[in-house]
Amino acid sequence: MTGIPSIDKSMVRHSSRIELSLPALQSNVAFVRDKIGHEPIISAVVKSNAYGHSTQYFVPMLIQCGIKHFSVASSYEAQEVLKVCLPDCEIMIMGILYSKDLEWVIYHNIQYYVFDLERIRQTVEAARRVGKKAIIHLEVETGGNRTGLPIEQMEEALELLKQNADYIDFRGLCTHLAGAETLANHFRIRRQMVRYNEFYEMAQQKKILPKLRHIASSSAGFTIPEARMDMLRVGIVLYGLWPSPDVYNMHLVEINKVSDNPLTRVISWKTDVMHLKEVKEGEFVGYGTSYQAPRNMKVAVIPLGYANGYSRSLSNKGFVLIHGKRANICGLINMNLFMVDVTHIRGVKIGDEVVLIGKQKNNSITISSFSDFANQLNNELMSRLPADIPRRIMK
Repeated sequence: MTGIPSIDKSMVRHSSRIELSLPALQSNVAFVRDKIGHEPIISAVVKSNAYGHSTQYFVPMLIQCGIKHFSVASSYEAQEVLKVCLPDCEIMIMGILYSKDLEWVIYHNIQYYVFDLERIRQTVEAARRVGKKAIIHLEVETGGNRTGLPIEQMEEALELLKQNADYIDFRGLCTHLAGAETLANHFRIRRQMVRYNEFYEMAQQKKILPKLRHIASSSAGFTIPEARMDMLRVGIVLYGLWPSPDVYNMHLVEINKVSDNPLTRVISWKTDVMHLKEVKEGEFVGYGTSYQAPRNMKVAVIPLGYANGYSRSLSNKGFVLIHGKRANICGLINMNLFMVDVTHIRGVKIGDEVVLIGKQKNNSITISSFSDFANQLNNELMSRLPADIPRRIMK
């Protein structure tokens, strides 16, 4: 019988792979708890495919660490979390929610931000149709000038919530602090907190109170204790990275140390040597003329590039680890290939492990050093890692 043969996809390999450390995540969650105390709820921010770590894998890992509240940026992301979380978990949409998705969100008890009067009205109608209460967090404008209900509309919003208490669970009153990771911005953050309290006082006066108050991300939660309130939306530190040097330095001042490393990177990114090439002195490597061999060289070809999340700006600047030694990138990073100099590394063979982010023997490449070369924020670098790279949980 002829035809297309059956193929076991598990036998087909990707050009790179990602490993996720459960012990590292457990350590990071414990550190956050020690830092903020045991009263505030931790809402794990798992937007953008869990900062590139994979919602499919990272949410179950967080559940194993005792986290049961998750923040996302869209109803699509909420759906991805819903697929892998437990029935007693909570999901909160902080960003885009199309009107046509309201009924689906309400039916599945997914919480969401509301920051305009029309959405409150739409919520009431959708909740009536579904026959369930909508769970909302009223986001208020305190000076971020992004999303948020202006104070001029707060009285009307509270009245709508009061009139429609049968259809709306007023779960949270929240705002987003703009740039708490930078100490120079803290005068602005303090001003936002004063404005937030004005909104809350209006709710108190009307006796229409939320169950939770929350305004802080990792940065504000670590640096401004009074911002912790009832819940923190914790993102980057769960993944093992500091939000900024300012936040790290404030941590050192707090514990009276000159150095401390309580956060552990969860992610490692690896690939393999694809090909080896002898290059003569004076020859160019790769596209164009950006790299000319200064001597006779041995070059390893690495099977990924900017289409695989490896920034083109690392051309002629970045490095990888092979046999525990640094191998500098030579030439331009292509869509699916780049080259590194392995002249100084003895015994390199096709198929040898290449570390892009992570540790190999006594050397390591941190996400921060990687992003420094690429001129990227840690968040940006990780969130751009393609979802199709295979992930594996390391226990």
